Amino acid sequence: MGITYTDKKKFTKERTRQLFRSVGWVSGKHPERLHKALMGSSTVFSAWDGDRLVGLVRVLDDTEMVAYMHYVLVDPEYQGYGIAGHLVMVKEKYCDYLYIEVMPEESKNATFYQKHGFSIMEDGVAMQIRNPGERR
Repeated sequence: MGITYTDKKKFTKERTRQLFRSVGWVSGKHPERLHKALMGSSTVFSAWDGDRLVGLVRVLDDTEMVAYMHYVLVDPEYQGYGIAGHLVMVKEKYCDYLYIEVMPEESKNATFYQKHGFSIMEDGVAMQIRNPGERR
């Protein structure tokens, strides 16, 4: 397996849809919006097996102080080969920032991020509004 990595945004709507659906993420059901969001992101570092998109990390930043690693995902067929760990190294790009933050979608993933230098915020609590435009 010859995985290559790039920070060039060469992925297509279909490639991103396939990757996000492979891990069961609902954003894969919205390929147009997903592609637009990725193209507008500060940094997207991706992993490729030939022309197959197999992993991706997305970072949003304010250009000076805070970089937010929004997600790291790897196609299940490629998990266990160190791809996610390689993708997280995108944090080196932000070494001069005051903070690099990540909010794992599942608490079971916290140990992965701890292994890569992140620590659990002492009194931090993750919060979100899902689908803010929908009526309840």
